[in-house]
Amino acid sequence: MDENLRHDRTVRLLAARLDALAVASMRVPGGERMYRHHILAAVAATRHAIDLDLLSSAEADSIWADVAKRHPDAGWCRSGPRLAA
Repeated sequence: MDENLRHDRTVRLLAARLDALAVASMRVPGGERMYRHHILAAVAATRHAIDLDLLSSAEADSIWADVAKRHPDAGWCRSGPRLAA
């Protein structure tokens, strides 16, 4: 797979995963707590993508920030991928 295609796919998959988590966590009472493991998995996936040079740290921060703007009630998004650091 071409490196640009891999990068673009990683960006799309991460953004979609975060969007889905944000929506799901806002629909359930205690959503952030209920989805904590999934959120931490998204953090880990983001870190792995950075470690594998599929994304830069700045790109990852931007993706998380965009999701936080689209879903302001999902407060965990604002912490970005450094949530579990």
